[in-house]
Amino acid sequence: MISAQEEDEEDDENIPISSDWSGSSATMYTRGDQIFTISLGLVKPLFFADQEKGYLDSNMRLGGMGALGYSYFLSPRLFIGGELNGMFASTIGENMYFIVPIGFRIGYQFVFRRFEFPLALMVGFAPQSHHNRSYFGFFAKPTASAFFRLNSDWSFGLNSSFWWAPQWTGKERDLHSGNVNIHGFFLEFSLSARYHF
Repeated sequence: MISAQEEDEEDDENIPISSDWSGSSATMYTRGDQIFTISLGLVKPLFFADQEKGYLDSNMRLGGMGALGYSYFLSPRLFIGGELNGMFASTIGENMYFIVPIGFRIGYQFVFRRFEFPLALMVGFAPQSHHNRSYFGFFAKPTASAFFRLNSDWSFGLNSSFWWAPQWTGKERDLHSGNVNIHGFFLEFSLSARYHF
């Protein structure tokens, strides 16, 4: 019995060890994973573009913003979802400008260890108001982000976004040809917390 035991131990040492996980890499995300995001930050009004007059100063000060987002992963990298934003900024005339973009979001995320780098595009609509005027129209926002995955539930990071808020009024311009169409451009820097479930 003793010699048999020794032979078994020697045989076990010579048995090659193989793993079912060889040749595959674990992914942090799978289809069906979801993320809820809350963001707070600043928005810098860059400029407005007018077809007749070219680039115009925004005459607006630095503004604040907040956002709520939802993402659903179709694959370990590709996700879709929705986003609701809110932004305010004062003008040099001490009036307030408000914009509330809401829309569909699609993105692709790169992962390196515990760091995640999502690239996303939001497309939707945004009600806007300034003084006693209002407008409802198209809105688009490409975003690049960097996150650190703290644990299985939470990640925290930074976002940089470029806002495009055109106003296609269709109204005729006085003393000029063409319509009064203005394109507003803004730059966002924000902090985000993401809850993974």
